[in-house]
Amino acid sequence: MTIRELSDVKFGFTVIFTPLGFGLALVASLVIPTPDAVINDTAYQVILAGLMLLYLATGALAWFRPNRREQFAKCAPFRFVMGLVLLAWDLLGTKYGALPMPFFPGPSKITWVFVEERAFLFTNMLYSLRLYFCGFVSGVVAGVGTGIIIGWFRPANYWIMPALKMTGVIPAVAWMPFALTVFPTSFMAGCFLVSMCAWFPIGFQTARGMQTTQKVYFEVAQTIGGGRLYALFHVALPNALPSIFTGISTANGLAFTTLVMTEMMGARGGLGYYINWAKAWSSYYKVYAAIIIMAVLFSLIMKIISVIQARALVWQKGLTSNVEERG
Repeated sequence: MTIRELSDVKFGFTVIFTPLGFGLALVASLVIPTPDAVINDTAYQVILAGLMLLYLATGALAWFRPNRREQFAKCAPFRFVMGLVLLAWDLLGTKYGALPMPFFPGPSKITWVFVEERAFLFTNMLYSLRLYFCGFVSGVVAGVGTGIIIGWFRPANYWIMPALKMTGVIPAVAWMPFALTVFPTSFMAGCFLVSMCAWFPIGFQTARGMQTTQKVYFEVAQTIGGGRLYALFHVALPNALPSIFTGISTANGLAFTTLVMTEMMGARGGLGYYINWAKAWSSYYKVYAAIIIMAVLFSLIMKIISVIQARALVWQKGLTSNVEERG
């Protein structure tokens, strides 16, 4: 057997091994009866089957793309263990009731919320997304704009940077009484708070990235006839892009935390509002359902930011590969 054939056999076992944990969890959910007749296992079983099909399809695609095999194989043990964790959680929480209720419900009870209250959850999710993007986008614009002004104009750096440092360390939630007083609606107040928490790290990182631009780059721009605006948009800003995306990534986590806290403390909708509402009725399984949605949304937003960053900083790959080759 050739090395290529051995590699194919090994990867084939990896493809089968990856969804095996979810398969065991699915079999246990189907075979072992649920004592509580109120709990519906259908949604949980569909999710398990969907995860199995997803990873099998991903493995099949990676089979024909050798560059993706390593990445798929690297994640295989984690995915297998996650299936076993769901299996143990289902047995302890749903099948045998070993976990203290109602604080630790089983996965079947949590996933059925996505079916039972899908309309209400979807409405609150849209509210959260609308509030998040309104505040975060305005925070990115304000932060990049402030950073450009501070990083490019020395008088602005002298006057504005101290104010940025003083206001930036204040938690955005501390501005809530002010925001609720000044703005006519809780939605606008929430946008302001999310924007505030995003403004500081993005503005600071943008200014820092522009100020660390090497002088030789500006000299080269002058040599080819570039003026002050050319140096700003073709030298300083491109050099600051890695720092800008570092600020955006940091601000994203802060903005999401502020978003949830804002919705819990005064908003008329959103996932934070839904959590507060569910907690008031001691429906902790609904709280967990909202947390799962938050985790998925945050992961998707982080993925979108990383894709945009990879496209915007594609020139860095060339620099990195050249350094690696020289090393």
